[in-house]
Amino acid sequence: MARVKRGVSKNKRRKNILAQTKGYRFARSKKERTAKEAIFHAGSYAFRHRKTKKRDFRNLWTLRINAEARRLGLSYSKLIGSLKKNNIGLDRKSLAALAKDYPQTFERVIKKFA
Repeated sequence: MARVKRGVSKNKRRKNILAQTKGYRFARSKKERTAKEAIFHAGSYAFRHRKTKKRDFRNLWTLRINAEARRLGLSYSKLIGSLKKNNIGLDRKSLAALAKDYPQTFERVIKKFA
């Protein structure tokens, strides 16, 4: 059987790993073992924070809706409850956009259905 030398494939793998850690500080961008570890941690953080981002945005939408609803003399829970009771299909994202960018429209929606 012929002898297999792994120089080319090993260098290619190393180059790929170090390319992924470009911009990292210290050994994380220069040494293969620490770079591999950095990639692993970065991937897990990225996965976790993609999930957290959704939670953070929902909280932000709630805050914006609540702030505008309070200005109009309603609480957030009463507003959402009355919208559900009247079968209004507006989600929190669009309500928050209305509250932030178009307060007059938001006010009209609230006066009509709440």
